[in-house]
Amino acid sequence: MKDRGSFRDPSGFIYQKDQIIYRQINRRYQKQYETLMGSGLYNRLIKEGFLISHEEIASEDLGEGAYKIIQPQKIPFISYPYEWSFGEYKDAALVTLKIQRIALEYNMTLKDASAYNIQFQDANAKLIDTLSFDDYQEGTPWVAYQQFCKHFLAPLLLMAEVDIRLSQLMRVYIDGIPLDLAAKLLHGKGGFTALQHITWHAKASEKHADDGKQNKPIREATVRKSALIALIEGLIRSTEKINLKKIQTEWGDYYSETNYSEKAIRSKGQIITDYLHKIQPKTVWDLGANDGRYSKIAVQAGTEVVAFDIDPIAVERNYQDCKKGQKHILPLVMDLTNPSPAIGFANQERGTISDRQIPDCIMALALIHHLAISNNLPFEMISGWLAECCTYLIIEFVPKQDSQVQTLLKTREDIFTDYSESGFEASFERDFQITEKQPVEDSDRILYLLRTRK
Repeated sequence: MKDRGSFRDPSGFIYQKDQIIYRQINRRYQKQYETLMGSGLYNRLIKEGFLISHEEIASEDLGEGAYKIIQPQKIPFISYPYEWSFGEYKDAALVTLKIQRIALEYNMTLKDASAYNIQFQDANAKLIDTLSFDDYQEGTPWVAYQQFCKHFLAPLLLMAEVDIRLSQLMRVYIDGIPLDLAAKLLHGKGGFTALQHITWHAKASEKHADDGKQNKPIREATVRKSALIALIEGLIRSTEKINLKKIQTEWGDYYSETNYSEKAIRSKGQIITDYLHKIQPKTVWDLGANDGRYSKIAVQAGTEVVAFDIDPIAVERNYQDCKKGQKHILPLVMDLTNPSPAIGFANQERGTISDRQIPDCIMALALIHHLAISNNLPFEMISGWLAECCTYLIIEFVPKQDSQVQTLLKTREDIFTDYSESGFEASFERDFQITEKQPVEDSDRILYLLRTRK
């Protein structure tokens, strides 16, 4: 089955067979592929950890125009730029630039600089599109320069200089944030980097927008290789200097302000560990993961974890912690009341989170009160959605007498008559069987292990 988002590049496409991912390389890309593999560039990028590896597959499925089939290294979960923390976005930008700099040493260049071509594995950003390389022609500019600015530089500058939440514009502008819009939003912020690569770039693009119309001749720019290298190296230095200002968000210090006692923390961790060892999931989603404390417990039980949280600073802390050596966790920014939709042409280029993976287990810890009370989501709707997304559910019920729930209720009328232990169980038992139920010591909270009825 051909990947729904793999149709833009005539050089080849991604497809899936027997749950294995393959990439077909078309004959029109044969020369570039042989240069990539034979020049030493592929081996160099693999050694640097910048490119996913692949195996060439002997196949009888070669269709008309096909040259070769390769099987890429598997990425556990495909993420999108609007789900990345600031640090993930920055690392993805730097890897793209470093790949372009190395490619020039081998007389190749990146023809694409799409943020969607970068994925994360063990907190390392990697290029997944083997067909992004083209032969470098002396004197030609970097054809992907504008795409890099729209996909990477504009979002990073907006996150750092205006508001960290502006990365969500990538959900609206699937081919990158328009440079004129980014310039207006930056409003002079971002220093010379923004002035050169965003503001002036936007004006130059507007000036030449009609080139090619009305028989107007197009003047091809000539850029020496040394100048192109200087541009890339300058972009690397500029990107490295883009940093977040000190930002405090609602849940960024959650675990320093939690109402858990040390005894309750130990009890909760032990119950979760016991549940995970009983069900032995290979994949886990940690919903409302904050800085990843319980994601790490899941990893210790032998799982691959996607750690979702609405707070971009909490996700950033989790990611920076993972970069210190924590493997098998992918921290992502996600509003669970408005999760990533299917977008792109015919709403098929980018999938929902459940389009991309159905985990064996979901952990929803210290989350139910935020969904049910802060966002007025009925228990049965929460249960129905979770049941569609997993086989097992580890969920924490936080009762009304809990201080965190009382904090939520201080600013609103208590209209939640069904928010109770019995109401919770009655709603969730429509979709799940209650396998186990244990109270968290030194608290009023309860941890459930549920299994879907489907």
